[in-house]
Amino acid sequence: MNTPGQTRTPTADADEARLHDVANAHEPLPWGRWLAWAIALGVGANLAWIIARNPAFEWHVVTRWFSARSIVNGLMVTLGLTVVSMLIGVLLGLGLAIARLSESLLARQLAGLYIWIFRGTPLLVQLIFWYNLSTLFPQLSIGVPFGPTFGTWNTNELITPLTAAIAGLALNEAAYMAEIIRAGLISVDSRQRETAMAFGMTRARAMRRIVIPQAMRAIVPPTGNQLISMIKATSLVSVIAMGDLLYSVQAVYNRTFEVIPLLMVAVLWYLLVTSMLNVGQSAIERYYARGEGIKATRKRAASAFASVPPNGVARSVGGQQR
Repeated sequence: MNTPGQTRTPTADADEARLHDVANAHEPLPWGRWLAWAIALGVGANLAWIIARNPAFEWHVVTRWFSARSIVNGLMVTLGLTVVSMLIGVLLGLGLAIARLSESLLARQLAGLYIWIFRGTPLLVQLIFWYNLSTLFPQLSIGVPFGPTFGTWNTNELITPLTAAIAGLALNEAAYMAEIIRAGLISVDSRQRETAMAFGMTRARAMRRIVIPQAMRAIVPPTGNQLISMIKATSLVSVIAMGDLLYSVQAVYNRTFEVIPLLMVAVLWYLLVTSMLNVGQSAIERYYARGEGIKATRKRAASAFASVPPNGVARSVGGQQR
């Protein structure tokens, strides 16, 4: 605003008029986006109508078997395998990631060898290998190398379809989680850990209290993807006669020959479970992104203060003090 006795120049009037126009400007109507939405909704509705009206899907069969006891039992096996294998995989992956970042050359090399083997071979081959471990080692024993043996077990009694499935899924997942966790840990500035240790924290406590909470923002999204991949990867255990969701569906359509509708039952259950996991992943990501929102707010505030003229008087736009 003008103070009494202050004259306005033509340049100042032009600047104020231009700022007033910018403040009252309206975004043009997004006709292109509306057209794209209309086309996408039209194509989607047409596809849904074709699928719903196609008699080959036999939706009445899908409805009948969707909540059948055998199918639900297979779903519970799938969920149980996912939870147990993912927990073991994350814990082993954390240890491998720390080993990869350690100062010990032996630990780094051993962790790298593990990751190289389990990431370089297909999961299906690993599952079959674990299931047929008794052909290579009829007995498993624990003892001192080239020394006394403390215990011996029959491999066929230990390696059941359940233990083979957990071993194959968990050990394979650990290799991928090791690289995800390692990438998250190295994304945190190393000077923060050094500062924490300079204040008396141990390396382990600095990792637990300083580094890992910040690294979670980089770890959570790919871990969520791995969890969803694990849900789908459990379908491979059907080849070793593990009664998961896909195996239960196959057992039904082998009797009824209703292949397509039973496969649709499995597809719908997988989509339902992964959709719920996506919602949980989004909530966790928002939780760990809270600090970034505060940083962005502070940065915008700093920019606003920096834009104030040196005399401390803000310019007038539309009759309001800015």
